[in-house]
Amino acid sequence: MRAVVASGTGGPEVLSVAEVPDVEAGPGEVLVAVAAAGLNRADLLQRQGFYPPPPGASDVIGMECSGTVAALGEGVTGLAVGDEVTALLAGGGYAGLVAVPAGQVMPVPAGVDLVTAAALPEVAATVWSNVFMVAGLRPQERLLVHGGAGGIGTFAIQIAHRLGATVLTTGGTAEKLAFCTSLGADVAINYRDEDFVAVVQEHGGADVILDNMGAKYLGRNVDALATEGRLVIIGMQGGTRGELDISALLRKRGAVIATTLRARPTEEKSAICAAVVEHVWPLVAEGLVKPVVHGTMPIEQVAEAHALMESGEHTGKILLTL
Repeated sequence: MRAVVASGTGGPEVLSVAEVPDVEAGPGEVLVAVAAAGLNRADLLQRQGFYPPPPGASDVIGMECSGTVAALGEGVTGLAVGDEVTALLAGGGYAGLVAVPAGQVMPVPAGVDLVTAAALPEVAATVWSNVFMVAGLRPQERLLVHGGAGGIGTFAIQIAHRLGATVLTTGGTAEKLAFCTSLGADVAINYRDEDFVAVVQEHGGADVILDNMGAKYLGRNVDALATEGRLVIIGMQGGTRGELDISALLRKRGAVIATTLRARPTEEKSAICAAVVEHVWPLVAEGLVKPVVHGTMPIEQVAEAHALMESGEHTGKILLTL
């Protein structure tokens, strides 16, 4: 099969496509013939040598894909060869075939084409698990999403809006902020020339913050929380070490939660995928929440795709097609 391989760690230029041995489905796994794979920030970190795959996972980059079922491992039921599916992966997505635990395989939502479906697994699982399952966002509460024009941001804005929350978001250009507003953001904040803390507090503070920056925003995020607010950190784009004012957190009776998805046990990821199919897929099927795709590129252009993601010039998801 074709797969993306890395000549070492470094910039996008270390990536290329080569022929590698096929993979097979083990017990409890589904073999998926990949149609498309979605890019994620974690893919860039893995390429740079900062985010190795969990033990036992494929060394091939790629944490989500769409495709058709090619084979079923021992003990797998409820699926058939030829079914169109999308899958949440620990690795292996940038390849012609990938073996996936059956619980992490989801049907393609009605009304979504097979390639576009690759834009859904990671963002849907990340947003639903963190914003709703962990932080417990409720209707009428306020959600602050950093980086609203990215893959996770565009999805979080839509689903929170559709489920009755007030959505505030940050972005770096007028064009991106306008797009966030079109998706349902009630307040769009240009982080380059506005103090997001002041704007959020003018609206009563954030009950939930979904943060991909980490250390750089830690103190300001706590300042932006409402009473009993929940800060959920899912990324480290702004560094790994920050200073936390415990007294400020205590005064707000707030919570700071840091989570990852990739390294969770299969049982936990399967439970998240089941919740996504139950709660999120109906909204997608009705057209109330839509995958946002910046563009698709053939797998041979993987280096260019990584460079585009690093530039920050994209809006929504970048997909590799096979």
